[in-house]
Amino acid sequence: MRVLLVHPSALMYSEIFLRLEPLGLERVAAAARDAGHQVQVVDLQVLHHRDLRRVVRSWRPEVVGFSLNYLANIPEAIDLSRAIKRELPGCFVFFGGHSVSFVAGDVLRQAEGAVDAVVRGEGEPAMEPLLQAVRDGGLQEVPGIVTAAGHGPAPRMLHGIDSPRPARDLMRHRRRYFIGELDPCASMEFTRGCPWDCSFCSAWTFYGRSYRKASPEAAADELASIAEPNVFIVDDVAFIRPEHGDAIAAELERRRVRKQYYLETRADVLLRHTEVFERWTRLGLRYMFLGMEALDAEGLDLFRKRVNPDDNFRALETARKLGINVAINLIVDPAWDAERFKLVREFALSVPEIVHLTVMTPYPGTEIWHTESRRLTTRDYRLFDIQHAVVPTTLPLARFYEELVRTQAVINRKHLGLRTAFGAARILTDRLAHGQTNFARMLWKFNRVYNPGRQLADHRRPVRYELPLPPGTPVGDRRELYIHTRPVPRSSGPSARPSGGPAGLPE
Repeated sequence: MRVLLVHPSALMYSEIFLRLEPLGLERVAAAARDAGHQVQVVDLQVLHHRDLRRVVRSWRPEVVGFSLNYLANIPEAIDLSRAIKRELPGCFVFFGGHSVSFVAGDVLRQAEGAVDAVVRGEGEPAMEPLLQAVRDGGLQEVPGIVTAAGHGPAPRMLHGIDSPRPARDLMRHRRRYFIGELDPCASMEFTRGCPWDCSFCSAWTFYGRSYRKASPEAAADELASIAEPNVFIVDDVAFIRPEHGDAIAAELERRRVRKQYYLETRADVLLRHTEVFERWTRLGLRYMFLGMEALDAEGLDLFRKRVNPDDNFRALETARKLGINVAINLIVDPAWDAERFKLVREFALSVPEIVHLTVMTPYPGTEIWHTESRRLTTRDYRLFDIQHAVVPTTLPLARFYEELVRTQAVINRKHLGLRTAFGAARILTDRLAHGQTNFARMLWKFNRVYNPGRQLADHRRPVRYELPLPPGTPVGDRRELYIHTRPVPRSSGPSARPSGGPAGLPE
């Protein structure tokens, strides 16, 4: 069958700082192709709706799947599905991905027949049975399926993540993917899942607190096959297991693979396994995203980070000594007043690192969804992008956005303004000489994308699709939040621990 897979448009944050290749969609595409189907991919981060219409009309796919890892993309995907159904009434349209897995039934009802099914859980193991069922019948037997008739069997989890290898050859504009000055930049997955249980995060509930690792040989082979000189390691927390990071490093050293790397980790992991990160700096690790989330113990306890402020600041010092450039993330509590914003600005100006701000947002699948959702001031999917306030703010909303953007502008003055352009002249000249304009565009886009008027106006847009509220009953067993609930058998591959993390990590 002809299968078209679609990634929705970029969100507000991505308009400036990054545009990542859709790694999950590439893996799903590979699974569909391995099952014997013809596959095309349209990434609306780098293409336009008219490009999607052109492919639909000329290629006439029999199946169209949308990847929905972000709630804010759901309205766009529903509207596009309606248009595809008008053009091809017999086409089977399905949704899959992280965020839509938690609201599958509600999204189907809102789509009113424009979407035939939602696949909950990991997409790779679902593709072969799904496409076979579309062709031969038996849709309700597909693992993870949700249709108008109800839920099918529980989602199936991959035993190992070595395969399928991402179908990177299907991406038409690979040089449009970047993160910061790593331009162009590919993406790579060493591990999947997270054993921690932060209250604001749904990674652990999606994967049932499982944690799986790619084999060092497969990871090194895939990295060696990537043409881009830069790679973003997409793991939720890099190098939780130091022996795994060392083993991949050894394979890369043996193959003499040299690239520049960007990764994300936790302060306590960096402090506990500094030697692994040091080894990777020799391989090309240059950038790190560190989720500090809060500057004080009270905020860290609120988000259940299981780390203290001293460890966060020690981790920053360690990264500096290793020569790693760090981007810090802080979560903005809508309860902040003007004085708290001022303190954060002073902190951001006092450290050499980049400071990013994300607004505390209750998402389906997180614990704070069940504690905060009754306080929502809006249920517009489009505002659930960690850049808008969706619960009451202490400051008037207009003033909240003024303070937020004023604080975010510290990033612009420190790292994205003309001074940086001159200071990074060598990098800028090199990128432009190779036809790469993503980094150059990033330097001057801040004021156009981030402004209080735009964010406030977003709240006034007509709302057609609203996020459903959770049941009023409290969660008795946290495993009720899980998408994947069955552990991976030890005999079949890397082990998973759905009720806890690897040895030595928090339960």
